[in-house]
Amino acid sequence: MDQTQILAAANFAAERHAFQRRKGDPAEPYINHLLEVAYLLAEYCDGFEPVLVIGGLLHDTIEDAGVTRSEIAGRFGEEVAALVEEVTDDKSLPKHVRKSLQVEHAPRKSPRAQNLSTADKISNIRSTLANPPSDWSHERRREYVEWAQCIVNQFTDVAPRLKAEFERTWERFAGAQAARC
Repeated sequence: MDQTQILAAANFAAERHAFQRRKGDPAEPYINHLLEVAYLLAEYCDGFEPVLVIGGLLHDTIEDAGVTRSEIAGRFGEEVAALVEEVTDDKSLPKHVRKSLQVEHAPRKSPRAQNLSTADKISNIRSTLANPPSDWSHERRREYVEWAQCIVNQFTDVAPRLKAEFERTWERFAGAQAARC
């Protein structure tokens, strides 16, 4: 895999998420989140790994954009499809069940999935800090961040620099919350 495949994945993700927006007040295009996740994986994981970066770009396509695992495998290979599938929630389940399953399954995730999930949580916490959904109370934001921390703390194979970035992001959130008191 080369940079052409990475750009093809970015283009594919942009097309599939074209009408999706983030929940915060600016309602930024969802592709911004996917690009941030891919960037975090490229920047903070030891050794550039195209499969992981492409997985970051595509991690929500099955869950949120109606893309099938076989479509991902056909376009980007079995390794990418397996990674995306591993981090995909079953949307047929209630939200509280999906969240509980993420916590339960965290220790058994592959190293790639652990890194991808950590990068996703970093991006989501950053978004919660900068542009939280207008209907999320401070308590709701705190609950999300604590849930994310619970998951990441169970991971054993996260790249050290990515884990450190998660901790810095968590500390910024905690500091912002303390300043509100």
